Amino acid sequence: MKMPELLSPAGNFEKMQAALRYGADAVYLAGQRFGMRSAADNFTIDELSCAVAYAHERGKKIYLTLNTMPRAHEYADLRAFICELRDRAVLVDAVIVADLGVMDTVRALWPEMEIHISTQAGICSPATAQSFVRLGAKRLVLARELNLDEIRAIREAIPDDVELEAFMHGSMCVSYSGRCMLSNELTGRDGNRGACAQPCRWNYTLVEEKRPDQPLPIETTDLGTFILSSKDMCMIDHVPELMKCGINSFKIEGRMKSAYYTAVVTNAYRMAMDAYAADPERYVYRDEWMRELESVSHREYCTGYYLDDCRKVSNLASTVGYIREKAYFAIARPYNEVTPPEALPPKTTEQGTLAFFKLKNKICVGDTAELLTPGQIGKPFTVQELYDAEGNPIPAAPHPSQPFYIRVPYEVKEGDILRAGE
Repeated sequence: MKMPELLSPAGNFEKMQAALRYGADAVYLAGQRFGMRSAADNFTIDELSCAVAYAHERGKKIYLTLNTMPRAHEYADLRAFICELRDRAVLVDAVIVADLGVMDTVRALWPEMEIHISTQAGICSPATAQSFVRLGAKRLVLARELNLDEIRAIREAIPDDVELEAFMHGSMCVSYSGRCMLSNELTGRDGNRGACAQPCRWNYTLVEEKRPDQPLPIETTDLGTFILSSKDMCMIDHVPELMKCGINSFKIEGRMKSAYYTAVVTNAYRMAMDAYAADPERYVYRDEWMRELESVSHREYCTGYYLDDCRKVSNLASTVGYIREKAYFAIARPYNEVTPPEALPPKTTEQGTLAFFKLKNKICVGDTAELLTPGQIGKPFTVQELYDAEGNPIPAAPHPSQPFYIRVPYEVKEGDILRAGE
């Protein structure tokens, strides 16, 4: 079996590092303009150059999103951006486009660049897929409204060397493949140019025209639910079906989410995909993978439309807010980054390894914690020893972003994550 690519989001450099460390084969990211997540930190030209070098040194790939729908006055800046990337040899592995004008612009200015067609293009039939193939697309990011049978039909209708990409986890949009004007109508922020205010996630009330001072909340009852907000997609327990239907790249949504989110979600799907690829006949789904995904911030989970016809099923959420993630305590750094070794207790004792961490949230002696490492689920322990940057024992590490040391009963490597336990 040829292993599909695992593609993770990278809203900034830290998130990119987390994605690649925890198992992504590639990441998708944006420059300062023309990406569909303009509120993410995103990347300057210099940062894009560093990101490409970082990924390529590790045998990974970088895909740049140019998937907004630019207006006429924006094309001069778009052309300048593409030319600067080309002239400075910022050699991303592909660009992701949704607009035919952007596609033609890339082909004219950077003809050797590989082009992927965004999910925003709404590819939901073999005919549409074949049209983009004739235009020179190397990869098609499928509409999220497709089921597995429809994906198989598209796979059979296009050449083997044209790749298919599909989302397997993350937020979904109530609009068809993300094409929505609601944000623009209510806030002036155009969702089709990366500035969505997500009004589909807001609380709404009904007002009877003769009683404007008596708004009625729209609530979940036995008769209905929220009218706009979608559940989040989660396909962790259907990895075998996905891997058998001809998809070349599995995509995780979430450039606006935290580095912790990126690490945990990527890690869970990496474990599931590797387990199936190692021995499809003996593959066993592990409940621990879902528990990992439940530890991150998310809405109610569903399987999107993969297992159903989008005309017959609703994925509307029954609650508006997020299910909150476990506290992200810290990330491991090189051991001798701050404190001279002679000022510290022994690095290795019967109680475990003394590791250096950069703090994200306060942690105290006596807390239950878990160490998350690539390819494994969280490993629990109770915090017994904490030391400040000078090597002095402390009952609690200060917050925020202060360096500290903690005794961990496992091997710890740079980039490992410390989070709250059960």
